[in-house]
Amino acid sequence: MARQKEIKTNAMRILDRMKIPYTFQTYECEEFIDGQHAADLLGLPHEIVFKTLVTESPEHAYFVFALPIDAELDLKKAAKAAACKSLSMIHVKDIQSVTGYIRGGCTAIGMKKNYPVFMDESALRFETIAVSGGKIGVQLTLAPRDYEKACHAVFCDLTRG
Repeated sequence: MARQKEIKTNAMRILDRMKIPYTFQTYECEEFIDGQHAADLLGLPHEIVFKTLVTESPEHAYFVFALPIDAELDLKKAAKAAACKSLSMIHVKDIQSVTGYIRGGCTAIGMKKNYPVFMDESALRFETIAVSGGKIGVQLTLAPRDYEKACHAVFCDLTRG
């Protein structure tokens, strides 16, 4: 009988190296689906699943934001957190060249470069949160403070409303 290959993404290898505990779940998916759909496939409550968004300043500096999948990034709050005059979302076509990850598999853990990372403070209400595992179809679950440690995230208010 053939052995099934173990899934190990770059994000998982980094967490292993840092001795940060995590679990992962996989789901069948061949192309991008939004975070809500992924959460539903895995039976995860929406409020603990966080999406990763990448922005760019007018000076072409990149900033990464993690926020609940049902929330919308407030670009004014994001710019203030990043100490920038303004920020805009990067184009979908640029995600892989900037981060090293593809749309739907993007996580702040293990990006091509160590961009500043900000996570919505709502994450601190939960014992664990779920984020993309660095590949479409893989979700990581870990403590918010461990996420902070893994990618040097700063907690702040990032959402509208």
